[in-house]
Amino acid sequence: MSDTGQPVGNLGDDPNRQSEQVRVQHLSARVPEKISRGAFSTGAIVMTGGTEFIIDFVQNLGTPASVASRVIMPHACMPQFIEALRKNLDIYRQRFGEPPQLPRNPPQTRQPTAQEIYDELKLPDDQLSGAYANGVMIGHTPSEFKFDFLTNLFPTSAVSARVFLSVPQVPRLLESLQSTYNQFVQRVQQQQRGQQNPPPGQPPLGGASV
Repeated sequence: MSDTGQPVGNLGDDPNRQSEQVRVQHLSARVPEKISRGAFSTGAIVMTGGTEFIIDFVQNLGTPASVASRVIMPHACMPQFIEALRKNLDIYRQRFGEPPQLPRNPPQTRQPTAQEIYDELKLPDDQLSGAYANGVMIGHTPSEFKFDFLTNLFPTSAVSARVFLSVPQVPRLLESLQSTYNQFVQRVQQQQRGQQNPPPGQPPLGGASV
């Protein structure tokens, strides 16, 4: 997200597919072979680190649920990602109507801690460090969204992670991204006003859409 502009264009020749690229230099990026097939996800966990956001795309079709793809995004890039996703959802609604809604889980008396959540998740060794991304291309068909997370680094942009989500999951992802970013902004504002810093070892802020 190092350049300016948010161009929108077609992705391939499919008239039902739209794409938007956020603050990237070109409407294309090199796709490494090991990334090309992507990972299917049924939800996401979004957390705030010291200098980055961590987005764990979870697949809970089996037992235990596992992290299918981990994306690491700098704090400064998150607002553009949120805006691009919001615009893509608007385009989807214009073409296909309101996305189907998933049933909501019953409200819990206590939110589980990050440690409790990850005690129940399988985090494969190859996902521990995640994939860095400072840009994203978003495409959709009537039934799914595709996220190509990019490294916009000289001399060539490349896809560092590719994730597929079913359409009903996307509004929840947007809610989690926006909620986590809002918490991050509030914490920064509190620190700037000279209020007490969070105690050492405090779990990361985050939201889940799994």
